[in-house]
Amino acid sequence: MLFPAPRIVPCSEAALVVEFGDAIDEAINGKVLGLDRAVTRAKVAGVIETIPTYRSLLVHYDPLTVTFAELRAKMLALAKAVRIQNGARRRWRIPVVYGGEFGIDLEDVAKARGISVDQVIRLHTSGDYYVAMLGFLPGFAYLAGLDPRLATPRRLDPRTVTPAGTISIGGVQAGVQCLEAPSGWHLVGRTPVRTYHPRRDPVFLVEPGDAVTFYAIDQREWGALDAAAEAGEPIAELMPA
Repeated sequence: MLFPAPRIVPCSEAALVVEFGDAIDEAINGKVLGLDRAVTRAKVAGVIETIPTYRSLLVHYDPLTVTFAELRAKMLALAKAVRIQNGARRRWRIPVVYGGEFGIDLEDVAKARGISVDQVIRLHTSGDYYVAMLGFLPGFAYLAGLDPRLATPRRLDPRTVTPAGTISIGGVQAGVQCLEAPSGWHLVGRTPVRTYHPRRDPVFLVEPGDAVTFYAIDQREWGALDAAAEAGEPIAELMPA
């Protein structure tokens, strides 16, 4: 649900949260991203960092520079004027090796959805996704826009370790996982792209509001692309938005 007016609540003595709704919804997320950009443009005094999520914007601030009441008033004024953010900042095309050891849940997803493996890959690569937020891990991109025919409830038995680069499906969400980590999502493929690379500039490749599409590559291409990505090359293609 999109709230009639944003709700602003303190998160600590040096942070507040601007809530626009209570669901995973493109319109709600568009409001969040719109406010995030408005705060950046306004160069609000005392604001240290903003972190957009699906439904809210976390604002870290210096309480010695601006009070909660002052910042709350400023956020309300900016939020009142902001429109739903339409249009991607940038468009990325990301290579993926699907199935086999690179996507151990691909066949299970196909069976669960009553379609073939080839259909899963076709639907996944034909999707037009956008980065709703980054979270959980550095560079973990939560993607909206998954085809409903691929929506699959999370695993009942989450894995304690899943590989870096995993491309996964969790409910109505798609994801790009940069680092090795636990996960209850379904692993359909892997990408050599590092959405997070601490020795690269920029450290984070994709940002909230960016568009993402996937394309399938052969397993034999993995080695060279993975080495290039580790050396700091983006690998993902930056397309006209």
